[in-house]
Amino acid sequence: MEEDMKQKSSESVAEFDIEKIRENRIKEAHDKHIEDWKPKTKLGVLVKEKKITSLDEALQLKILEPEIVDSLISLKSEILNIGQAKGKFGGGKRRAWRQTQRKTAEGNVPTFSCMSVVGNENGYVGIGYGRAKETLPARAKATRKAKLNLIKIKRACASFDCVCGEPHTVPFIVEGKAGSSRVKLMPAPQGTGLVIGDECKKILKLAGIKDVYSRTKGKKRTTINLAKACIDALQKTMEM
Repeated sequence: MEEDMKQKSSESVAEFDIEKIRENRIKEAHDKHIEDWKPKTKLGVLVKEKKITSLDEALQLKILEPEIVDSLISLKSEILNIGQAKGKFGGGKRRAWRQTQRKTAEGNVPTFSCMSVVGNENGYVGIGYGRAKETLPARAKATRKAKLNLIKIKRACASFDCVCGEPHTVPFIVEGKAGSSRVKLMPAPQGTGLVIGDECKKILKLAGIKDVYSRTKGKKRTTINLAKACIDALQKTMEM
C-alpha cells in the first residue's frame, strides 16, 4: 500500500515537473518572439520604444498588431466550445472545433473554425473567431483576433446585500445582445459565484468577475452569438 502511494506521488511530481518545463518553454518562445518583433504601425513603434507603457493609452488608438498587447500585458486564453461532434440523432458532444464542408469537383473541402477568449482576470477581456483548413491555425488566428478585440470593463461591489468594497461583480445591471441571443448580467454578493452557462463563465472569469447573476433569452445554443452578447454586456459597464 505504501509503495503504491509512493509511486502515485512520484508520478504526480513528474507530471508537475513536465508541466512546469512546458510553461517555461512557452514563456521563453514568447519572450523571443517579442524581442524579434518588428512593428509595422505607428502605435507598435511607440510601444517598442517604450514611449507607451500602459494598455489604457494603447486602447485609445486602434490596435492592429497582437504583439502590442503581448508587450504591455500578460494574458490567459481559453477556447469556447462552438462545435459539436457527430452523435446519434444529433446528440453529439460539444467540442471546440466547428467543422463545415464545401462541395467542389475534386471532393469535399473541410474548414475548421474556432472561438477564443483572452483576458488578464483583472478588467481586460476580448474574443476572436478564426477559420482555417486545419485546427491549430484556426486556434492561432482566433487568439490573435481576440487580442486585437481587447476591451476594458468596469467592476465594483454593487449588490445591495454586500459591503465588502472589492471589485468582484458588475457595477449595475447590463444587457447585451447579438443575433437573437440576449444576456443580462446582474450584480451579486461575494461568494455567489458565476450563475451563468459554462461558455459565458469562461469569459467572465478571464474578465475578472467572480460573482454574478444572469438571465439569458433567445437561441442560447448558438454559442457564438451568446459569447458576443456577453461581451456586449460587459462593454456597457463602461458607459456610465
